[in-house]
Amino acid sequence: MKIEIWSDIMCPFCYIGKRRLESALAEFPHKDEVEVIWKSFLLNPDMKTDPDKSIAQYLAETKGWTVEQAREAGNQVAEMAREEGLEYDFDKVVVANGRVAHRLLQFAKSAGKGDAMKERLFKAYFTEGANTADPETLVNLAAEVGLDVEKSKEALDSRDLDLLVTQDIYESHQLGVRGVPFFVMNEKYGVSGAQPKETFSQALETAWKEYAENKPSVQDLSGNGDGAACDVDGNC
Repeated sequence: MKIEIWSDIMCPFCYIGKRRLESALAEFPHKDEVEVIWKSFLLNPDMKTDPDKSIAQYLAETKGWTVEQAREAGNQVAEMAREEGLEYDFDKVVVANGRVAHRLLQFAKSAGKGDAMKERLFKAYFTEGANTADPETLVNLAAEVGLDVEKSKEALDSRDLDLLVTQDIYESHQLGVRGVPFFVMNEKYGVSGAQPKETFSQALETAWKEYAENKPSVQDLSGNGDGAACDVDGNC
């Protein structure tokens, strides 16, 4: 069963939602048959990267808040994150356009490292204060999760990967996604926001029930004979 998740790297609730879903999946009896797929979403496609501007200043400018209000909002979100075992440091967060990082995430997905890359990007952004729009930083993060360095460099400027980012965003519009994180289970059931673990558990059960009822089964036509075969260890 697939779980598709639209999210942005700069979205603090997306990291919290990831942890809560993971907590629900840890207790889900069919977790080994669930595939998590990360989808790109840009909260502010026109954001200009500015390492010299604090996230509090950016929020004050874009939301009409005072800097103090922005910092207080950050403290409240940081406390929510702490309850999920996450450490946010908004004083370190770098104002960075996420487009290039999403290209890297698309490459990571193709290499089977999508979830690991998403986790590393979240931690780099919210905890470590890394500039997630900086090519050198991104390539180093990619190497940490086991991605090829040269291919990662190429991914940052890839038009094909950029088209995949655009496609994900288009799909979100077709679904009517207005905010992230947004989770779609079994291509049918949507969960919006960083819901409590219990909500994710209920959604998993509902989606799995339908998935299990409709997934194709394999009928064994081999009879009682011992057919020659090769196993996963290469023994033939």
